[in-house]
Amino acid sequence: LNSKKCHPAALEKATGSTVKYVLGSSVQTAAKMRATGSRAEFDVAYMDSQIVKQVKAEGLLQPLEPAKIEHWNDLYDASRDKDGYWASMMFAGTIITYNTNLVKTPPTSWADLWKPEFKGKLAIPDISGTSGQQFLMAAARLNGGSVENIDPGFEAIKKLKPNVQMMYTQPDQIIPLFERGDIALAVWYTDRTGAAPLKGVPVAAAYPSEGAIGIVPTVSVPKASTKRDLAQKYIAALLAPEGQLCFGQSQFAGPTNKKVQLPPDLAKLVPYGPLVQRMFFPDTDLVARKFPEWSERWGREIAR
Repeated sequence: LNSKKCHPAALEKATGSTVKYVLGSSVQTAAKMRATGSRAEFDVAYMDSQIVKQVKAEGLLQPLEPAKIEHWNDLYDASRDKDGYWASMMFAGTIITYNTNLVKTPPTSWADLWKPEFKGKLAIPDISGTSGQQFLMAAARLNGGSVENIDPGFEAIKKLKPNVQMMYTQPDQIIPLFERGDIALAVWYTDRTGAAPLKGVPVAAAYPSEGAIGIVPTVSVPKASTKRDLAQKYIAALLAPEGQLCFGQSQFAGPTNKKVQLPPDLAKLVPYGPLVQRMFFPDTDLVARKFPEWSERWGREIAR
């Protein structure tokens, strides 16, 4: 667990407290918060932005005190809640990942996925995952649409589908395809793309000129927690430059603290600096409302 490696030591030393971790997805964490009511099972909750906004709307979070959280003012605007209920300790995103054995000129645009030379050498995500939803948005924006006008995205992916070798539902499904040379390009996650070469997978990251689609994992304090001061000190450790550098190097996470300096090799792999400024961060409230309709249409027009 890379967060355990990077974040609790200084806090434990300074306060005498012990940080314990409860593993679970964003959806599982939110469900536990709803189920436990006034009894807090944990004091800091990790959730992606779409889920944390739901939990905030349900009144299950307590407001943070930015003045007491060191480095709060060093964050990008996209990585802190305007009402002060959550902060993001990392950026991730959906990008184009290319096979370095097969592709010598890295792609520069989402449009490159539609090039004839990649026919039969593509992997794209199913809409059931975050990357699938984000690819649909990227395809729509590339063709004059938007989150509100998703039709151009569906039309573009329908044209692309005959060229696709695999439409994956789990991110790790495409690793063997890269290893065998079965695919040249895939729509994949930044952190997966950064970690894969360490295991010998011949891939590299390509950030489209139109922008990667941003993912904003967050931390917040459940309303039922009685340890807000301690929780905020832990969150400050997540936002500190040394904590973000460690997490970036071990998790291939983009820093949300603008003052973090990454080594050049890592800066090419993760959302960082100018790459963040070009990223498109969708309105996750709007995506949540649109998703049931998108999913049903994907099943009719793309998956069949």
